[in-house]
Amino acid sequence: MSSKLSDVLGQLSEVVGGLPPESTQQAVGYPSLFLLVALGSLVPVVPTGAVVSSAAVVAFHQTAPLALLFVFLVASFAAFLGDVSLYWLGQRGTRSKNGSRWLAALRDRAAPDRIEQAQRKLDEHGVTVLVVSRLVPAGRIPVMLACLLARMPLRGFVRGDVPACLAWAATYQLIGILGGSLFDEPWKGVVAAVALTVVISGAPALWRRVRRSPGQQA
Repeated sequence: MSSKLSDVLGQLSEVVGGLPPESTQQAVGYPSLFLLVALGSLVPVVPTGAVVSSAAVVAFHQTAPLALLFVFLVASFAAFLGDVSLYWLGQRGTRSKNGSRWLAALRDRAAPDRIEQAQRKLDEHGVTVLVVSRLVPAGRIPVMLACLLARMPLRGFVRGDVPACLAWAATYQLIGILGGSLFDEPWKGVVAAVALTVVISGAPALWRRVRRSPGQQA
Protein backbone atom coordinates (compact mmCIF):
# COMPACT_ATOMS: atom_id res chain seq x y z
CA MET A 1 0.00 0.00 0.00
CA SER A 2 2.76 2.42 0.99
CA SER A 3 4.73 1.55 -2.15
CA LYS A 4 1.71 2.30 -4.36
CA LEU A 5 1.20 5.63 -2.60
CA SER A 6 4.85 6.48 -3.10
CA ASP A 7 4.54 5.65 -6.80
CA VAL A 8 1.49 7.91 -7.17
CA LEU A 9 3.20 10.77 -5.36
CA GLY A 10 6.27 10.30 -7.50
CA GLN A 11 4.21 10.46 -10.68
CA LEU A 12 2.50 13.64 -9.52
CA SER A 13 5.85 15.17 -8.74
CA GLU A 14 7.08 14.34 -12.24
CA VAL A 15 3.96 15.88 -13.79
CA VAL A 16 4.40 19.11 -11.86
CA GLY A 17 8.09 19.14 -12.63
CA GLY A 18 7.25 18.92 -16.32
CA LEU A 19 4.87 21.86 -16.32
CA PRO A 20 5.32 24.41 -19.14
CA PRO A 21 7.09 27.74 -18.54
CA GLU A 22 5.43 30.39 -16.38
CA SER A 23 4.38 32.46 -19.39
CA THR A 24 2.49 29.49 -20.81
CA GLN A 25 0.95 28.68 -17.43
CA GLN A 26 -0.31 32.24 -17.11
CA ALA A 27 -1.64 32.38 -20.67
CA VAL A 28 -3.72 29.26 -20.01
CA GLY A 29 -4.29 29.61 -16.29
CA TYR A 30 -5.90 33.04 -16.03
CA PRO A 31 -8.58 32.44 -18.71
CA SER A 32 -9.28 29.01 -17.20
CA LEU A 33 -9.59 30.54 -13.72
CA PHE A 34 -11.99 33.16 -15.05
CA LEU A 35 -14.19 30.65 -16.87
CA LEU A 36 -14.33 28.18 -13.98
CA VAL A 37 -15.19 30.80 -11.36
CA ALA A 38 -17.77 32.51 -13.57
CA LEU A 39 -19.35 29.16 -14.44
CA GLY A 40 -19.32 28.09 -10.80
CA SER A 41 -21.11 31.30 -9.83
CA LEU A 42 -23.85 30.55 -12.33
CA VAL A 43 -24.11 26.79 -11.89
CA PRO A 44 -22.86 25.17 -8.67
CA VAL A 45 -20.98 22.33 -10.30
CA VAL A 46 -17.49 23.76 -9.89
CA PRO A 47 -15.90 24.18 -6.42
CA THR A 48 -14.86 27.76 -7.08
CA GLY A 49 -13.15 28.21 -3.71
CA ALA A 50 -10.86 25.26 -4.40
CA VAL A 51 -10.15 26.62 -7.89
CA VAL A 52 -9.04 29.99 -6.50
CA SER A 53 -6.94 28.37 -3.77
CA SER A 54 -5.22 26.09 -6.28
CA ALA A 55 -4.50 29.01 -8.61
CA ALA A 56 -3.06 30.94 -5.66
CA VAL A 57 -0.73 28.04 -4.81
CA VAL A 58 0.63 27.98 -8.36
CA ALA A 59 1.00 31.77 -8.41
CA PHE A 60 2.76 31.69 -5.04
CA HIS A 61 5.52 29.50 -6.50
CA GLN A 62 5.95 31.62 -9.62
CA THR A 63 8.61 34.29 -9.94
CA ALA A 64 6.32 36.91 -11.48
CA PRO A 65 5.80 39.60 -8.80
CA LEU A 66 2.18 40.31 -9.76
CA ALA A 67 0.99 36.71 -10.19
CA LEU A 68 -0.97 36.66 -6.92
CA LEU A 69 -2.51 40.05 -7.68
CA PHE A 70 -3.69 38.82 -11.08
CA VAL A 71 -5.26 35.73 -9.49
CA PHE A 72 -7.10 37.95 -7.02
CA LEU A 73 -8.36 40.35 -9.72
CA VAL A 74 -9.42 37.60 -12.13
CA ALA A 75 -11.18 35.54 -9.44
CA SER A 76 -13.05 38.47 -7.89
CA PHE A 77 -14.15 39.86 -11.26
CA ALA A 78 -15.31 36.45 -12.49
CA ALA A 79 -17.27 35.86 -9.28
CA PHE A 80 -18.84 39.31 -9.55
CA LEU A 81 -19.78 38.81 -13.19
CA GLY A 82 -21.32 35.41 -12.43
CA ASP A 83 -23.29 36.76 -9.46
CA VAL A 84 -24.65 39.74 -11.37
CA SER A 85 -25.59 37.59 -14.36
CA LEU A 86 -27.41 35.12 -12.13
CA TYR A 87 -29.21 37.91 -10.28
CA TRP A 88 -30.24 39.53 -13.55
CA LEU A 89 -31.63 36.22 -14.80
CA GLY A 90 -33.46 35.79 -11.49
CA GLN A 91 -34.97 39.27 -11.84
CA ARG A 92 -36.37 38.30 -15.21
CA GLY A 93 -38.09 35.39 -13.49
CA THR A 94 -39.68 37.59 -10.81
CA ARG A 95 -41.07 39.92 -13.48
CA SER A 96 -42.60 37.06 -15.45
CA LYS A 97 -45.96 35.58 -14.48
CA ASN A 98 -44.71 32.10 -15.18
CA GLY A 99 -41.30 32.71 -13.63
CA SER A 100 -38.17 31.35 -15.26
CA ARG A 101 -36.04 28.24 -15.10
CA TRP A 102 -33.25 30.26 -13.49
CA LEU A 103 -35.49 31.43 -10.64
CA ALA A 104 -36.84 27.91 -10.21
CA ALA A 105 -33.30 26.56 -10.14
CA LEU A 106 -32.37 29.08 -7.45
CA ARG A 107 -35.35 28.02 -5.32
CA ASP A 108 -34.39 24.37 -5.67
CA ARG A 109 -30.92 25.09 -4.26
CA ALA A 110 -32.10 26.62 -0.97
CA ALA A 111 -34.35 25.26 1.78
CA PRO A 112 -37.36 27.44 2.69
CA ASP A 113 -36.14 27.95 6.26
CA ARG A 114 -32.80 29.23 5.02
CA ILE A 115 -34.54 31.66 2.68
CA GLU A 116 -36.64 32.99 5.58
CA GLN A 117 -33.52 33.36 7.70
CA ALA A 118 -31.80 35.23 4.87
CA GLN A 119 -34.80 37.55 4.51
CA ARG A 120 -34.63 38.43 8.21
CA LYS A 121 -30.91 39.15 7.99
CA LEU A 122 -31.46 41.24 4.87
CA ASP A 123 -34.09 43.33 6.69
CA GLU A 124 -31.76 43.82 9.65
CA HIS A 125 -28.43 44.45 7.92
CA GLY A 126 -29.23 45.42 4.33
CA VAL A 127 -26.84 44.64 1.48
CA THR A 128 -23.93 44.09 3.90
CA VAL A 129 -25.32 40.59 4.45
CA LEU A 130 -24.08 39.77 0.93
CA VAL A 131 -20.49 39.89 2.18
CA VAL A 132 -21.16 37.28 4.85
CA SER A 133 -23.21 35.14 2.47
CA ARG A 134 -20.29 34.89 0.05
CA LEU A 135 -17.96 33.70 2.80
CA VAL A 136 -20.36 31.18 4.34
CA PRO A 137 -20.55 27.92 2.33
CA ALA A 138 -23.96 27.54 0.66
CA GLY A 139 -24.95 30.96 1.97
CA ARG A 140 -24.93 32.86 -1.31
CA ILE A 141 -28.08 31.47 -2.96
CA PRO A 142 -30.51 32.00 -0.01
CA VAL A 143 -29.41 35.62 0.34
CA MET A 144 -29.64 36.17 -3.41
CA LEU A 145 -33.18 34.77 -3.34
CA ALA A 146 -34.02 37.05 -0.41
CA CYS A 147 -32.80 40.02 -2.45
CA LEU A 148 -34.91 38.92 -5.42
CA LEU A 149 -38.03 38.45 -3.30
CA ALA A 150 -37.46 41.88 -1.75
CA ARG A 151 -37.35 43.35 -5.28
CA MET A 152 -33.90 44.81 -4.68
CA PRO A 153 -32.75 46.75 -7.77
CA LEU A 154 -29.76 45.43 -9.66
CA ARG A 155 -27.80 48.53 -8.69
CA GLY A 156 -28.35 47.82 -5.00
CA PHE A 157 -27.27 44.21 -5.42
CA VAL A 158 -24.13 45.29 -7.26
CA ARG A 159 -23.25 47.69 -4.45
CA GLY A 160 -23.27 44.86 -1.93
CA ASP A 161 -21.78 42.20 -4.20
CA VAL A 162 -18.57 44.08 -5.04
CA PRO A 163 -17.09 43.92 -1.50
CA ALA A 164 -18.52 40.39 -1.12
CA CYS A 165 -16.61 39.08 -4.14
CA LEU A 166 -13.43 40.90 -3.11
CA ALA A 167 -13.59 39.41 0.40
CA TRP A 168 -14.36 35.94 -0.99
CA ALA A 169 -11.45 35.99 -3.44
CA ALA A 170 -9.06 37.28 -0.77
CA THR A 171 -10.13 34.59 1.71
CA TYR A 172 -9.62 31.64 -0.63
CA GLN A 173 -6.43 33.14 -2.00
CA LEU A 174 -5.07 33.30 1.55
CA ILE A 175 -5.90 29.61 1.93
CA GLY A 176 -3.90 28.93 -1.22
CA ILE A 177 -0.98 31.05 -0.03
CA LEU A 178 -0.98 29.12 3.25
CA GLY A 179 -0.92 25.81 1.39
CA GLY A 180 1.83 27.05 -0.91
CA SER A 181 3.98 28.29 1.96
CA LEU A 182 3.81 24.97 3.79
CA PHE A 183 5.28 22.93 0.92
CA ASP A 184 8.13 23.50 -1.50
CA GLU A 185 6.42 21.62 -4.32
CA PRO A 186 3.30 23.25 -5.85
CA TRP A 187 1.28 20.03 -6.17
CA LYS A 188 1.53 19.38 -2.43
CA GLY A 189 0.29 22.89 -1.73
CA VAL A 190 -2.61 22.38 -4.14
CA VAL A 191 -3.62 19.16 -2.37
CA ALA A 192 -3.46 20.89 1.02
CA ALA A 193 -5.44 23.91 -0.20
CA VAL A 194 -8.14 21.78 -1.84
CA ALA A 195 -8.45 19.61 1.27
CA LEU A 196 -8.83 22.68 3.46
CA THR A 197 -11.49 24.24 1.23
CA VAL A 198 -13.43 20.94 1.19
CA VAL A 199 -13.36 20.85 5.00
CA ILE A 200 -14.50 24.47 5.21
CA SER A 201 -17.31 23.87 2.71
CA GLY A 202 -18.56 20.72 4.42
CA ALA A 203 -18.31 21.88 8.04
CA PRO A 204 -21.56 23.93 8.15
CA ALA A 205 -23.66 21.10 6.70
CA LEU A 206 -22.13 18.62 9.13
CA TRP A 207 -22.80 20.97 12.04
CA ARG A 208 -26.46 21.37 11.02
CA ARG A 209 -26.86 17.59 10.93
CA VAL A 210 -25.30 17.26 14.37
CA ARG A 211 -27.63 19.91 15.77
CA ARG A 212 -30.72 18.30 14.24
CA SER A 213 -29.94 14.73 15.28
CA PRO A 214 -30.83 15.12 19.01
CA GLY A 215 -34.18 16.66 18.08
CA GLN A 216 -34.94 13.86 15.64
CA GLN A 217 -34.09 11.26 18.22
CA ALA A 218 -36.37 12.96 20.76
